[in-house]
Amino acid sequence: MILNLVPRFLCWDDVDPARHPFDRDSAEQVVRSLGPARCVPTRPEVPFADPVMADWTRGEADPWADAMSYALVEHYGSWSVGWRWAHDEGDFGGGPVGHWCCPRDSITTPEETLPRVVAALCEWREWVESLAGWFEAYPLDLDDVEEQRILWECAARSLILQVTDRTGCGSGWYGHCRQVLTWFLSRWGVAPEVAEELVEEAIGGRFRSWTGPDGVVVDDVAERLALSLRPDDRAGSDQPLPDHLESWLAVRATVPWQDVQYRDTGGPVTPSSDGAAQDVRAIDAAVDPRRGEGLLAALELARADAERGARLDFELLRGWQRHVLDAAQAPPFRSLPAFAKGGRERYGMAPDTRARLDACLAESGIDTDPSLPLTARAARAYLDVCFFHPFDDGNARSAFLALVFVLAREGVALDDVLLIRRVTFHADSPQDALTLARYIDLHIVETRRKASSPGS
Repeated sequence: MILNLVPRFLCWDDVDPARHPFDRDSAEQVVRSLGPARCVPTRPEVPFADPVMADWTRGEADPWADAMSYALVEHYGSWSVGWRWAHDEGDFGGGPVGHWCCPRDSITTPEETLPRVVAALCEWREWVESLAGWFEAYPLDLDDVEEQRILWECAARSLILQVTDRTGCGSGWYGHCRQVLTWFLSRWGVAPEVAEELVEEAIGGRFRSWTGPDGVVVDDVAERLALSLRPDDRAGSDQPLPDHLESWLAVRATVPWQDVQYRDTGGPVTPSSDGAAQDVRAIDAAVDPRRGEGLLAALELARADAERGARLDFELLRGWQRHVLDAAQAPPFRSLPAFAKGGRERYGMAPDTRARLDACLAESGIDTDPSLPLTARAARAYLDVCFFHPFDDGNARSAFLALVFVLAREGVALDDVLLIRRVTFHADSPQDALTLARYIDLHIVETRRKASSPGS
């Protein structure tokens, strides 16, 4: 199964009905016009346990269902892959669709199969539209979490119950439940990767296949999820979560960047291998091929911008981010406070936040402070993007691109980025900032050594 045909990887932007029009009245005509509709396989009249059935399923039925998913995605968009997310142990397990099970069971004859595809597609769309209605019924504001705590809990509880009812609590139903709660948080301004962490922590592995959750557990999950948006409350504190962007700016101004004993002597370096691209292929592409392709395209663009001597600012970042997020348009600056590290860091939002980011990024060039080593300027730019958190999604990748750009602008590339992309840095820690600078310095030194000694 190809990863981008698996519905559990869909985010809210992928399925939001407001972003993706759909006409039910023409759905049957559309399905019958697609290429796979002209070559529907016919199920052999043998018992399911017969080896002939297994061969037919692998050789004809499964490929046909994948081909139909591809065709629907090309016509309607990625949201449509959910048409096969069947109940129980169907194609993907634990889904909300009852009109489809799996290729072996649901593909019979062309006359019966195509109407099933149409019905499953419309059923999936109806479910997504009903979720959108539930989301809009709880218009929540991250800036006013304290006053809306009960509403957050009510919304989470209602959504869990909606999913249990729709899926029947069959095999793996909790996967879609996690997804729906993540979609809800994303709809109201929580970054998707943070929303996933918060939902996972709130559920805590307590949902089970073939078992509906106890009411006490549902209430506890809803409460935990609401509290996780203000983690300080869980510790019994009456103080609001601090603005970690302001914490970073205070740290940034006091870090003794020049005092670090950098080992690299400076100057351009060409690596024996492209460590940044290799890391993207090994990590990002393994998670999702589209994610890997997007980040590689952004990486290539960032290096081209560095070669032409572009200035690092938000406009440059958002040009790369369009590829990172595989978006039709360059994404805007976030409009709400942002959260990271499972909600433990909050980055505030003010009218001048974008302008302050641009001012910080402008300091990444050698012309602004020739006495500041490249490693320090690259580390600072990376952390600026992390803690200004300018986008609703993909900020860690954006920070990585900014670091690559700063280095590339002075003719430096790395053959390894392990210490840069695998370590978490905190906004309020001066030591973390210096640690990142040392890591970059180490990678440059090692890259230079290997480049001068091939085969080492």
